[in-house]
Amino acid sequence: MNNKPILDVNEIPKPSQWLTLSLQHLFSMFGATILVPFLIGLSPAMALISSGLGTIAFLLITKFKVPAYLGSSFAYIIPMKAAYEMGGPSAAMMGTFVAGLVYGIVALIISKAGHRWIMKLLPPIVVGPVIIVIGLALSGTAVGMAMNNPAGKYSMLHFSAALVTLAATIIFSIYAKKILSIIPILAGIIVGYIYSVIIGIVDFAPVMNARWFEMPEFIIPFVSYKVKLSWDLVALMVPVAVVTLSEHIGHQLVLSKVVGRDYIKEPGLHRSILGDGTATIISALIGGPPKTTYGENIGVLAITRVYSVYVIAGAAVLATILGFIGKVTALIQTIPSPVMGGVSILLFGIIASSGLRMLVDSKIDFADKRNLVISSVILVIGIGGAIVKLPFHIEVQGMALAAIIGVLLNLILPGRASMDDNMFEEKETTSKKKTA
Repeated sequence: MNNKPILDVNEIPKPSQWLTLSLQHLFSMFGATILVPFLIGLSPAMALISSGLGTIAFLLITKFKVPAYLGSSFAYIIPMKAAYEMGGPSAAMMGTFVAGLVYGIVALIISKAGHRWIMKLLPPIVVGPVIIVIGLALSGTAVGMAMNNPAGKYSMLHFSAALVTLAATIIFSIYAKKILSIIPILAGIIVGYIYSVIIGIVDFAPVMNARWFEMPEFIIPFVSYKVKLSWDLVALMVPVAVVTLSEHIGHQLVLSKVVGRDYIKEPGLHRSILGDGTATIISALIGGPPKTTYGENIGVLAITRVYSVYVIAGAAVLATILGFIGKVTALIQTIPSPVMGGVSILLFGIIASSGLRMLVDSKIDFADKRNLVISSVILVIGIGGAIVKLPFHIEVQGMALAAIIGVLLNLILPGRASMDDNMFEEKETTSKKKTA
């Protein structure tokens, strides 16, 4: 890979280039970031503002050494929806806060004990199937959004908007070149939206009535709601937070390869995880969804070879400003559900497929009964929506339960030690080859 930078990590772009380069990152994260609050029932404006503020916090904590953008996390959609149904926006925000705290605790442990333990706790045979569950468990939501009208009944007219959106997104994903190949979600939404306007399922009244500058719907603890933390929320969010840590590590490894630096060592995995957790806590304090580093923005870095953290910071500032422009947020809210459903069919499928890819890339041997048992149990419990009801009204269900059982099976079943040794020997060999 040619990763010789056009702009290196700490280089400041020319004023004439800065806006354009930052807009590329804004567009690449935009579609996915606004889709998450759309599914949960939160404000898209708060998703944009929290992603901007969270990214700036991440850059500060990583000492302006890691050019990563943080957007809304898909892994938390199901537990966030469950929390929302349990106690409304306040429960969703408290759940998000808990997820951020988990990141902070893990970052503290890694800073003292290193990161090898978390790799042993969350090997590919556990994380891969859980990622598959994250994608497939959302498939019903995507299809329902695609096929139904606002009344919840099947409509071929609305389904056609979803199919046009899906087709456009696929075409952009496969055939688009350069920067367009990084924003297939946004491009697909735009095409689907135009088609929706043509067939008459878009209502522009909210845009006409909105002001240019409008204060978003902040959800602030002790102001908007009384703070109340329950064990149910902990049981919902903690297992997912533990699994998404593996996704974070994967992104840092890929980013290190793209930029040509070892971010696991400097500024350190503990700093990037703390940055991710802080961004999630910021979201919880103002009304946004949990955060994660975005692969789409890493793709922009790889294509443009512009690694400047100042470009990322510029995108974060733009996202924050957009959240206060009432016309923009009103326009986002006029996007028909079938358009988002069409995009979701591909997006959620890609999430599931990325879990399969992890298993393939890690050369998981399914002739080994141990691997077969762990993956099978995780998939059926997660997708089937199994629930364990414990004392004190604690419920652990679906993806969270699947993640916990997967970790336990990996720790209990014989053969783990040899697998861990092989995994680390392979990583060390790969590292030596890269160094050489």
